[in-house]
Amino acid sequence: MLPLLFGVDSLLLDSLVMLLQELDYHLPRKQIAQRPLDQRDSSRLLMLDRAHGAWDDRHFGELPDLLRGDELLVLNNARVIPARLFGRRVGVHSQPASRATRREHLRATVEVLLMRQLGPDIWETLVRPGRKMQTGERVLFGEGELEAEVTSRGELGLRTVRFVSHDARSVVEHFELVGHVPLPPYINRADEASDRERYQTVFAKRAGAVAAPTAGLHFTAETLTKIRERGAEICELTLNVGLGTFQPIHGETLEGHVMHGELYEIPEETAERIGAARAAGRPVLAVGTTVVRALEDAALRAAGCAKNKKLLLAGPAEASLFIVPGFHFRVVDAVLTNFHLPRSTLLALVCAFAGRENVLAAYRHAVEAGYRFYSYGDCMLIR
Repeated sequence: MLPLLFGVDSLLLDSLVMLLQELDYHLPRKQIAQRPLDQRDSSRLLMLDRAHGAWDDRHFGELPDLLRGDELLVLNNARVIPARLFGRRVGVHSQPASRATRREHLRATVEVLLMRQLGPDIWETLVRPGRKMQTGERVLFGEGELEAEVTSRGELGLRTVRFVSHDARSVVEHFELVGHVPLPPYINRADEASDRERYQTVFAKRAGAVAAPTAGLHFTAETLTKIRERGAEICELTLNVGLGTFQPIHGETLEGHVMHGELYEIPEETAERIGAARAAGRPVLAVGTTVVRALEDAALRAAGCAKNKKLLLAGPAEASLFIVPGFHFRVVDAVLTNFHLPRSTLLALVCAFAGRENVLAAYRHAVEAGYRFYSYGDCMLIR
């Protein structure tokens, strides 16, 4: 069964069998940003002309002046939750415990990473150590005021977990108290109090994401004001960033990779404003790859609905779209995005938008020029 690659015109054979190594590049570890800069808008910005492959070194603070002035910017207003929980086991179900190992089995630290909410107090999670955490295992957090039970096992190492509060607080309130900021694994440090603010966009509103829509981290309230003063419009959608965004590609080709679905919602007003902008010939600038996936997924759904005459469908949906070179973009004209990991679905998306050769040449320049990479790093404006 092929992955969800709808929208690839004629599904070009070379796209389907694209080798994963074609999405590789060299990055010195010292250029992986471990902390945010003191000022959000002081990051560097690499402009890339996707038609000609030319680039220009700028700074994010210049963004309002770099715009034409008639763009429609689309932001992801998802709010990151403290999704990383550390608890201790209170049962032994995975394997018999010997006298020597029983204490470890009963009291060993367990990490639970929330992925997405499935129902009231029920979450899809990643659990470590996963092999030992079978159905029926229970975990206590804090002093025991929050408890979790593994109710089922799924693919990709996922576990469905039911949480129970043992005091007057809600489960979500306990997450805020005992949870940690889910920093990516390439940030080699524990989370700090400051990450609760800095690993969050200034326009974050709707809680549910387990990773930040990092292209939005550069914006300040002043930046947004200047963009509006420039004449551009701003609208929002919500995509709860989850496993689909950072799940690695395990095969040697892109063929066969299946994206884990991520929930999103496009307000009716946002859909109407995007449709109006496209009809008027105004560029739609997606702030981040999560916005690209949501918009293009909604456009594909609209195109597949015989009775629909709108550019994209508003409302809640789930994006399992894997965007690879050869994809036909229906909505997005420009993208603001951070630099992405090699051999990743996100880099495949950016290469689909701007061309693999253009993107990798720009990445090589960024490495040579000392740009900072990944979540707390610098960004690109591609148009």
